[in-house]
Amino acid sequence: MKPRHYPIIAAIVAFTTFFVIILARIFPHYSAYILASFLTVNTLAIVIVLMYNFIYLKCRTSIETGDITDIIEDLNTEIVLWTNDFSAVFLNRKLRALLGITSSDFDNQEILKKIFGLETLDEHNIKRLIDGKCDESYFQDADNYEQCIIWSTSLLKQNKKCSLYFSTGFNLTEINIMQKQLSESHEKHNLSMELSEIGILISQGKDNFFASSEMIRMLGLNSNLISFSYFRSLIHPNDRTTYDSYMKKISYSTGVNSEVNSLELRVKSHDGSYRWYSYRFKAVKNATSDTPIIGGAFLDITQEREKDILIEKLAYVDEITEIANRNKLVKIGQETYECCVTLDYSYWVIVLDIDRFHIINDSCGYEAGNKLLRNFAHNLYKYISLGGLAARISGDNFAVIIRDYGDDELPRKTVEAIQRDFADFAVNEFSSHSLTCSAGYSKLPDNGDSFIDVLEHAEFALKSSNEKRSSITAYSNSMHDAIIGDNELEKALSDAIDNHELRLFYQPKIEIATGKIIGVEALVRWIKPDGTIVQPCSFVPIAESSHLIGKISEFVLNEACRQNMMWQRMGYPEIIMSINFTSYDFYKKDLRETVFDTLIRSGLDAKWLEIELTESLALHDVDFALFQMNQLRELGVRLAMDDFGTGYSSLSYVQILPITLLKLDRSFVVNIETDNIAYEIVAAVIKIAKLKKIEVIAEGIENPRQATILRNAGCDFAQGFLYGKPMPPEQIQEYFEKNQTERQVF
Repeated sequence: MKPRHYPIIAAIVAFTTFFVIILARIFPHYSAYILASFLTVNTLAIVIVLMYNFIYLKCRTSIETGDITDIIEDLNTEIVLWTNDFSAVFLNRKLRALLGITSSDFDNQEILKKIFGLETLDEHNIKRLIDGKCDESYFQDADNYEQCIIWSTSLLKQNKKCSLYFSTGFNLTEINIMQKQLSESHEKHNLSMELSEIGILISQGKDNFFASSEMIRMLGLNSNLISFSYFRSLIHPNDRTTYDSYMKKISYSTGVNSEVNSLELRVKSHDGSYRWYSYRFKAVKNATSDTPIIGGAFLDITQEREKDILIEKLAYVDEITEIANRNKLVKIGQETYECCVTLDYSYWVIVLDIDRFHIINDSCGYEAGNKLLRNFAHNLYKYISLGGLAARISGDNFAVIIRDYGDDELPRKTVEAIQRDFADFAVNEFSSHSLTCSAGYSKLPDNGDSFIDVLEHAEFALKSSNEKRSSITAYSNSMHDAIIGDNELEKALSDAIDNHELRLFYQPKIEIATGKIIGVEALVRWIKPDGTIVQPCSFVPIAESSHLIGKISEFVLNEACRQNMMWQRMGYPEIIMSINFTSYDFYKKDLRETVFDTLIRSGLDAKWLEIELTESLALHDVDFALFQMNQLRELGVRLAMDDFGTGYSSLSYVQILPITLLKLDRSFVVNIETDNIAYEIVAAVIKIAKLKKIEVIAEGIENPRQATILRNAGCDFAQGFLYGKPMPPEQIQEYFEKNQTERQVF
């Protein structure tokens, strides 16, 4: 072969190689078939050049096909040699087998029209064949299957009589079948996605998602490429923080084939409304860049969410105010906390308390009180920013979560605005009331290791205020130190209970007309091993905020009954033993059984036991308090209302509560000598109590003048330093003995 023919071969090889690469990328699963075809085509190309070279070297002047047919007969592709006058047509073995022809006895022109897919073989169509402008041809093979072949036709030799053409076929039948199968599979996939309403979203590069056809339909997109920023804009504003948090975690993920993530998001749909979607997605490492590939499926769960909303309403919505309850607050709050840690955001947690709300219930009724709670709750939503929440966390306590934008005064400003709005509610049935609220606040996530920590710190700030009303208190580290101190005190108190360091002291109660001791009040003291006495005001509040108050109350009840019974057995006068109940004790459902069992164990008659309840405790839940009191009265236990007059109840409650004793607070006694109004109040209370056959005792009496005034006003009993301070059992026994012979009447 001459050197000038090498470029021809190289060009043919380059062309066919390029063609094969394109096909292999389009149909990667069938690369083996394409490679076989590539080898065949290249072989044919070389053969064509060789034949042309052979003819060129021989310098033939006539069209003689014998030598050529010997070469192409056994080639593994369809080949035909033919003249334009149809006097000579040669089909190689591959093509004859395809057509089912066993000899050369056939109609030359008809066979050419069949294999080329042409109705006529005129000069125009022949020229089109040579120029490669004919599309693929289709014809039926010997087995009646449709074949598809693209023909490449070249002019081998030409003389005055006719021209010799060489046509090589590229059979596309199998490729078309595979393409059809792929197309059908793709259509089935699209149909299944459409019927199941599942959309597919896969990241494409650093800036775009590729959306499936069903995803395009669901969201009303104009293209299957959607930018990250545009997709985020379709997400409901309240769900973007959660979405951003997940995306940021994935962006920094270095693991391959990370876990499947699941989100529930509200996304704007094709009709402009927000619908709920479950987005299950996974991130895998990208082999070509540091950006992971994110792919996932979207499933419309709006109907399921609507059902869940009904269930959630029962679990997470406050029945009275119709806003979130504490359960919902804790759930959303913890999610917000985690997002803040991931995205470096911050929020404020504000806890609000309606000041003296029980007065509203007492004076206006529970229906009006509930109305005020609803109005207060709904007003809070004026101040909720993106991603925030408002919730009712207990009776008249509420919490709000608001976004921090760098203004440390934002919580205070927000509370002040809420206070102004709340004051404006004092109209109609609330017109005679001054409506105020107090607040404590803390920062999320700075002020705690979890949302519960931050919430509790805000509640602690609220309770730590020294102001009575309209207070606004920020949580501080010093408060945290106080909490640590309380925890240490709680641990020490727990050890003190186990080590029997608690003791009861007893303060005498005197019949004011005769000076006779008629009872004692049991008061708990904590006596440390070094002799230091810790007063109840220092450790009872700590005990009430923990489980320890139950142990202390159990000790007081048992020890008081045991001691009283012992004194009776020792021959001392029968007296009434008074003990104080906390709300923890009083509102236990098994209160009656607890008291009854204690009386049985000690042997003390119930009439010698008196339980003192504070006014606010008794009126916290009037219906249940009345039930508990009646249970105790059925046992024969006496009931005293302690600190009467310091709360905000009306005297009408005296008519319905089965109390046997009213205990006038010392604040009335202190001023009774100089304040005529204080005297008139005391006198009126004593008179009303007498009408109801309720005895009255005054506490805090410190001088004879106070005792004389109270005796003249009709007060039955007295208690105070004038008669004796709280004493340990040994000293009170000496007091008993002295009182039998020495009594003072003022």
